[in-house]
Amino acid sequence: MSDRAENLILALPGLLLLAVAFFVPIAQMLLLSVQGEEGLTFANFTRFLGDPYYLGVLWRTVRLSLLITAICALIGFPLAYIMARVGPRMRLWLIVLVILPLMTSVVVRTFGWMVLLGRSGLVPDILRSLGLAGRNFSIMQTESAIVIGMVQVLLPFMTLSILGVVSRIDTRLEEAARTMGCGFGATLRTVVLPLALPGIVAGSLLCFTLSASSFVTPNLLGGSRIQVLAASIYRSVTQTLDWPFAAAQAVILFVGVLLILVPYARLGGGTR
Repeated sequence: MSDRAENLILALPGLLLLAVAFFVPIAQMLLLSVQGEEGLTFANFTRFLGDPYYLGVLWRTVRLSLLITAICALIGFPLAYIMARVGPRMRLWLIVLVILPLMTSVVVRTFGWMVLLGRSGLVPDILRSLGLAGRNFSIMQTESAIVIGMVQVLLPFMTLSILGVVSRIDTRLEEAARTMGCGFGATLRTVVLPLALPGIVAGSLLCFTLSASSFVTPNLLGGSRIQVLAASIYRSVTQTLDWPFAAAQAVILFVGVLLILVPYARLGGGTR
């Protein structure tokens, strides 16, 4: 038996699981999205793309996902750099602190943010005591609350993705740049950042896709008046029972994520 045949046999269980768990549901969703009373129809897509409300929901989803991804990258890169350059013991503790939130349910963490950001929560109380907010100020049910909660949820994915790349960068490259007259900031910008770009791209892929498809945190922190696409799909399934329209929204979300992921993936491949 050839090596290719052996590799195919070893990969066959995983390929079958991928087909059953991913491709079959995607195919069913595609078929459901074009089903109508008179057969195949694109009326569900026309309804979505012709309604300013749903276009606004789509734009909010993409805009918030890009913002959350950018904030995670801005925080995750320096954090990953520090973790890669400190001693082994300190690095271990920092990794534990980064991973620790992942061991807690997203629902529990989101309820924690609801307590902190609510009208009588700690954050509004601090802002009121500093004179920066009024008596009825609350961050809950705003886009800011969604961004804060989602950044806390997704930051470990970004940090660990960048850490895996930065930890492999030879420190002698930084020493050479400092010897040639570069300051610390210039060394990070001209040496570390370009070499860490594959990790940033990988972390951005994870953060954007998870943020765009997230339901629990945006729904609890944003409320019913700050709708994202995942919440709109859920409402179509559970309240209006319009499954074909929900499937059409899911297809639009899926295609929209793919359109953004392809350039990211090419960028990551070009940096290797």
